[in-house]
Amino acid sequence: MPAALLARSAVTARAVRRVRAGRPAGPPDLDAIAVEEPLEIQLGARPLAVTMRTPGLEREMVLGFLFAEGLIAAAADARVAIEPRANVARVRLRAGRAHPAATRRGTLTTSACGVCGRFSIQDLLDRAGRARRAPPVAASLVARAPGILRSAQPSFGQTGGLHAAAALDARGRILAAAEDVGRHNAVDKVVGLLLDARSLDRPALLAVSGRASFEIVQKAAAARFPVLVAVGAPSSLAVDLAERAGIALVGFASGKRFNVYSQSQKVRVRKK
Repeated sequence: MPAALLARSAVTARAVRRVRAGRPAGPPDLDAIAVEEPLEIQLGARPLAVTMRTPGLEREMVLGFLFAEGLIAAAADARVAIEPRANVARVRLRAGRAHPAATRRGTLTTSACGVCGRFSIQDLLDRAGRARRAPPVAASLVARAPGILRSAQPSFGQTGGLHAAAALDARGRILAAAEDVGRHNAVDKVVGLLLDARSLDRPALLAVSGRASFEIVQKAAAARFPVLVAVGAPSSLAVDLAERAGIALVGFASGKRFNVYSQSQKVRVRKK
């Protein structure tokens, strides 16, 4: 889908009164606002989850969500039909892909929370294994990742209200990128795009806007990304999970500076 079309579907306008130093700054105006709408994911005839999301790449987002939940292993494992006017995604799993998670869930997922607490760390590691083996990522690429991610955020430039995620190869090329009001939705969309392209094993790193919380590392671990680069801070549980999953977790990435909180050997730095 062209970036311009994605940008239009992700942005709307609302009236705004601008105030500066306690005084009106011009007449009432219109401001670009990020779109947030619900999407109910149904498995068969039963509700599985409701997530608040930004329109666009719904099918890919659902595939990424199902993958993180352990319900599918490949894009071909599910048929996803999107009903945009009803804000519903209808999922049919390939025979043999049913999973106990489908009957245990039944919780509300918002734009702030992915599969929060959905699986214990050991459950996740037993299912997904550790991050795939890959050569260490150059520190120069880690430093450039936030800028590359920013270049893939057309709607953020208009609204300032959308998160983003991008999968990069070892040369810094974007393999998949997406924006959404929810950080976890943006990651799901990226994973769904990679699943569709059968290229989940190609990325050298996953870059995300905002902080690195547990659910973001959880999704990165399910997809076996070797390196996760976040613009913001990590949480303690995110660091613990990244270490056990074999993921190099980078936080506060900005320009030439960043912090590596786990598996530091997976980031190649120059010797002093």
